Amino acid sequence: QVQLVGSGGGLVQAGGSLRLSCAASGRTFSIYTMGWFRQVPGKEREFVAAITLSGGITAYADSVKGRFTISRDNAKNTVYLQMNSLKPEDTAVYYCAACRDSRVVLPRARTRYDYWGQGTQVTVSS
Repeated sequence: QVQLVGSGGGLVQAGGSLRLSCAASGRTFSIYTMGWFRQVPGKEREFVAAITLSGGITAYADSVKGRFTISRDNAKNTVYLQMNSLKPEDTAVYYCAACRDSRVVLPRARTRYDYWGQGTQVTVSS
């Protein structure tokens, strides 16, 4: 089993920045890809970004490309999401997730992920 704990959410004005963290524990050696998703009430959870833990290859949703950066610190078993130039439409609960399947490169489908963190609220005011 893998446990994920997300943190770093909060309230920020439009144009501001936040950095989310996701600490993994347990059988972390089984994780191949880590991802961030977000969800607003009444909508499906959507892909934000993903990173492979071995090579650091990344992928982003078009809506955040150029503004968000995903990174990892393997020594700390932690993945980060640096969010810059935040917009009100970025307001959501952000979830980190872990995928064990090495056959799928940077999956964007939430069904590909095996473990999920508890979610952290990000609110961007206009």
